[in-house]
Amino acid sequence: MIKEDIKIRLLVYIGLLVGLIFTLFPVFWIFISSVKTNTEVFAYPPSFIPENFTLSAYFNIFNDEDKLRFFFNSYFIAIIVTILTLLISILSGYSFSRFDFKLKRILNLSIISTQTIPPITLLIPYFGIVVTFKIFDTYLALILTYLVFTIPYATLMMTSYFNTLPKELDDAVLMDGGSNFTALCRVIIPISLPGIVATCVYTFLLCWNEFLFALTLTKSYEMRTVPIGIQLLMGQHAYEWNEMMAMSIIGTIPILFLYLFAQKYFLAGLTSGSVKF
Repeated sequence: MIKEDIKIRLLVYIGLLVGLIFTLFPVFWIFISSVKTNTEVFAYPPSFIPENFTLSAYFNIFNDEDKLRFFFNSYFIAIIVTILTLLISILSGYSFSRFDFKLKRILNLSIISTQTIPPITLLIPYFGIVVTFKIFDTYLALILTYLVFTIPYATLMMTSYFNTLPKELDDAVLMDGGSNFTALCRVIIPISLPGIVATCVYTFLLCWNEFLFALTLTKSYEMRTVPIGIQLLMGQHAYEWNEMMAMSIIGTIPILFLYLFAQKYFLAGLTSGSVKF
């Protein structure tokens, strides 16, 4: 029996180790490519340890205002979209969870159906709308576009999380003379922190990584975001591969810290609310 337990534990550890290697190897390769010279990156056979360790790719990025602008644009757009998405999805999710009204089922189905549409099919219509309203190559174009994709899913996440909370909490506030809005602000939101954090992280990552609409709806160098900035380092005759990897690492670090600090709430939000719609 003891030998069986040891075998099972051994298999589990081997499985975890294999999974860890597959997961971390791309990150490891991106990092060592970022601290090599561009010539060494293309050397064959490739080396796992840089022969000429250099941080020149990082210095080039931090000394280039245009490249720093990519980060500012990505952060600005992602933060604004996340804040607006949270405000709208909390209110709409609370409404779907707590109230019965006409067309509720149809609206729910409509929200779900929006998640089944491939974004690329909306690219040309959105481009036409943005040009018509003369907001092409502006923050407003990207913010409004991203809201269209983030609000429906965020509403589903918040609705499912609010559904896990007993309605007696609202009733207690109503009996004390409060309103539903009071119950939402003073009771529901404070205990819904895991669901809110999960929605926040999901929305931020979606905006941060978006490439297709950022490429189509912007034109000037000043409006480009990090994914587009990485793509711009691929020239016609030369690839700044080490700078591309360095920019990826710099862009990953804040997201990694965001996830690490919010990991407890993020996992709790996904497991206790988001999958119970």
